[in-house]
Amino acid sequence: MDLSPEQLVTQLGSGPLLPAYLVAGAEPLLVLEAADGVRAAAKRDGIAEREVFEAGAGQREPDWDGMSATFGAPSLFATRRLVELRLPTGKPGKEGAKVISAFCADPPRDVVLLVTCDDWSRSHGGDWSQALGRIGRVAVAWPVKPHELPTWIDRRLRSRGFAPDRDAVAYLAERVEGNLLAAAQEIEKLVLLFRDAAETGRGGRPLTLETLRSLVADASRYDVFRLLDAAMNGQPALVVRILAGLRAEGDAVPALLGMIVMELQRGAALAQVQAKGGNIVAAFKAQRVWDAKQPMYRRALQRHSPQAWEAMLVQAGLVDRIAKGRAPGDAWVALERLMVALAERGALRLLATG
Repeated sequence: MDLSPEQLVTQLGSGPLLPAYLVAGAEPLLVLEAADGVRAAAKRDGIAEREVFEAGAGQREPDWDGMSATFGAPSLFATRRLVELRLPTGKPGKEGAKVISAFCADPPRDVVLLVTCDDWSRSHGGDWSQALGRIGRVAVAWPVKPHELPTWIDRRLRSRGFAPDRDAVAYLAERVEGNLLAAAQEIEKLVLLFRDAAETGRGGRPLTLETLRSLVADASRYDVFRLLDAAMNGQPALVVRILAGLRAEGDAVPALLGMIVMELQRGAALAQVQAKGGNIVAAFKAQRVWDAKQPMYRRALQRHSPQAWEAMLVQAGLVDRIAKGRAPGDAWVALERLMVALAERGALRLLATG
């Protein structure tokens, strides 16, 4: 059974190192902390030598031959080594899977293998990851869902010696809005400000809403990707809020439109296939809409007809003309009408008011 990153870190502190660890997931903070936990455990165990193989960085795949040779070669400087394999896509390919499986079939006594992946889903697993799990541990950092964020923040605050009240936790969750790294940074800032709380660890220092209001910066993740997610998922209030944040941060409307138009064109194409009774699964694949995003698109397709998608594309053209001074009006207001219309079927009538 897969562990959570927190469970892996706990186990690392209470037992000997195993031959292999796989840490994967789309939450960079959790992956980083779990991988750091393995590195720290290796250091405590006297492992000073580390070698890294990485996909990317000028080459499409890691040096599989070199990695295989490393597994078979004795260490020159230490009795044990930590070998890290970094796979951003979470897919080693046939050659990589073969190298990893061969390692797992007969793990060298002087090597601890740490594999990290930035992308992970149920479909990523295979014989190679199962082999790693048999000789070691697999920890997956699944995205923290919005309703899970307050619990995550509360648990992290308490681990740092605080006793937060419910309003304080809710306030921090609202301000960081899904950004775990920002939440962790704010909590570490509180640790520095109230160092005695982190050191006592008994009961914890009370943390109130009033305290947080005076200390916490707004770290909300206001970007075009979150804007599109909110609109496609049918969250008009969040759309308005994110747009206000983007405008306050000085973003330019034309800079946002490229991604928005691309998503509208994709939605229009999918709507046409659906209206004609075509193969929507094949259409998702053709439009490069991966499994994790398909539920969001399905919700949007249920709200809007092909004609509605075309109307929204026309509105996007109007927004572009206004932003470039070629048509009268406020580009931000026009953009808000467009995105709210995408989020809520009844708001389509706003487009007619241009």
